[in-house]
Amino acid sequence: MAGRNGRTVRDLRRANRTAVLQRLYFDGPLSRFELGPATGLSSGSVSNVVADLVADGLVEEAGSVESDGGRPRTLLRVAPTSGHMIGVDVGETRVRVELFDLTLTELARAERPLAQQRYDVDVIVGHIRDGIAEVLAAAGLPPERLLGAGIGVPGIVEHTADRGAVVHGQTIGWDAVPLETLLRAGSPLPDSVPYLVDNGAKTLGQAEMWFGAGRGARNAVVVLFGSGVGASLVTPEVEQGRAVEWGHLTVRVGGRRCRCGALGCLEAYAGAESLLARWREEGGRVPEGTDEEGGLTALLAAAHPSGGEAADPVALAVLEETAEYLGAGLSDLINLFQPERILIGGWAGLQLGTRFLPAVRRHAVSYALRHPAGKVTIGLGRLGPDAVTVGAAILPLADFFARGGRRPEPAPDQPVPAWRTALDERAPH
Repeated sequence: MAGRNGRTVRDLRRANRTAVLQRLYFDGPLSRFELGPATGLSSGSVSNVVADLVADGLVEEAGSVESDGGRPRTLLRVAPTSGHMIGVDVGETRVRVELFDLTLTELARAERPLAQQRYDVDVIVGHIRDGIAEVLAAAGLPPERLLGAGIGVPGIVEHTADRGAVVHGQTIGWDAVPLETLLRAGSPLPDSVPYLVDNGAKTLGQAEMWFGAGRGARNAVVVLFGSGVGASLVTPEVEQGRAVEWGHLTVRVGGRRCRCGALGCLEAYAGAESLLARWREEGGRVPEGTDEEGGLTALLAAAHPSGGEAADPVALAVLEETAEYLGAGLSDLINLFQPERILIGGWAGLQLGTRFLPAVRRHAVSYALRHPAGKVTIGLGRLGPDAVTVGAAILPLADFFARGGRRPEPAPDQPVPAWRTALDERAPH
C-alpha cells in the first residue's frame, strides 16, 4: 500500500533499515537508546529494525556500557563477516584486485602488472576476471557471498540502458568500451552479483571522503596524481562526487602534446609520465627497464640525494616546474569551486609527498584569487596507494546500504544501479 508521497510500507522498512545500518557502520558501536536520536526513529521502530538486522546476521552485540540508574545498555555493531566486496583499480602500472569484508578490512589481494599491452581491453578484462577468482580462492569465499565488485577505471564512464557501463578513455585508447558487458561474459561471478564501474578519480575521492582526509568536509576536491592527473569534485549539490577531466584543462596554448592528442593540457606537464619525459629530454637518466614508479623514485633520488651528494639541478628544476603547473591547475579548481579542502592522492602524489607539497601550495595560492585561496587547505590523502580499490569497493557497499541490507538480485531492466543515487545519502558528515 502506498502513502500520499508514493512510498510503500516496504519502502519505509527499507529506509529504516538503511538509517540504522549506516549509523552503526559510521558511528558504532551504539546502543538502541543512542540509535533513536541518531536516526530520528522512535524507540519502537529502532527495536523492530534491530531485531530484523540481528535475525539477518547483519548486526551483532559488541559489549555493553553503564547507563544512568538502570541496567547496562547493550552496544551493537555491523557484523564484519555479514558481507564482502571486491574493489578493482585499473591503474597505470598494474591492475589491483582486493577482497574486503563489510568493514573494509582487506582479506586478500591480487596484482597484475601492466607492461607492453597496458590497456589492451582483452588483457585488462582477463586480469580483472583472474584477479577476482584468485582473491576469492585465497579467502575460501564462495562468489555468491559477494555484494558486488566495484571497478575504478581511467576515463569517462557512461551508464547505458543496453550495454551497462561504457568507458570512454581517450588517453588510453578506449573508445566506448562496454566494460560491464565484457566482464559479465565468462564472469567468475553469478548474475546476482553486480559489476559497478566508475572513474578511478571518483572512487579515490569517495574513499577519502568516507574514511580519509576528506571526512567532515562539505566542499572538497580530491586529486588523483599518477601517470596522468584527474580529480573528483564533492559539493553539497553533488555529494556522491563527480569526476572532472581536470588533466585536460589547457594550461599552455600550443604547448606540449598530451596523451589525449591535444596541445597544452595540464596532464602534459603535471602527470608523472610527462614529468619523466621532460627529465629525459633535459639529460636525466632513468635506469633501463624501469617502470614509471621506479623512474619517479630515481628522479627524487637525483633531486634529493642522501649521503651528502650534490643535488641534480636538472631534476630539481623539473620538479619545481611540475609543482608550478600542478599549483596553477589547483588554482583553477579553487577559483571555480571554492572548496574547503584539496587532497592529493594517487601513487605519484603520495610518492612525491611532503617534499613536493609546500611548493604546490605556494603556487596554488599565488595563482588563485585571495578570498577562496584563504579558505582552502591543501594536503595529502590518508588512505595510501589502495585508496582507489577501497573507493571501488564502496560502490557495492553503498548499493547494499541503499537496499536496506538486502543482497542484490538480477535486474536487467534496471541498468542504473541504486548506488548512483545513494552515495550522497550514505556519506558521513
